[in-house]
Amino acid sequence: MLRWFRIVAVAEACSWAGLLIGMFFKWVTETTELGVKIFGPVHGALFVLYAAGVVLAAREAGWSRGTVVLGLACAVPPFTSLWFERRMASRMVTQS
Repeated sequence: MLRWFRIVAVAEACSWAGLLIGMFFKWVTETTELGVKIFGPVHGALFVLYAAGVVLAAREAGWSRGTVVLGLACAVPPFTSLWFERRMASRMVTQS
């Protein structure tokens, strides 16, 4: 489960990048909406998978409620899912 969580966290951050680039082209250059049309739904699905991954990984690893809340909050700002995943991975290594 923790490996699946890591993959989803990285994918969620990558979808953020795609969505932000798409938003740049839509709103700044006003050339195309294609990036938003593609990455919007992809990011939405990965956002939901990331949230599920936090809950499932927390069950497996025994994370506190505060850690779960932090992990869920990290789904909102761009790229913080990577920070949270790295933080939890380093904690798992030091606990082993």
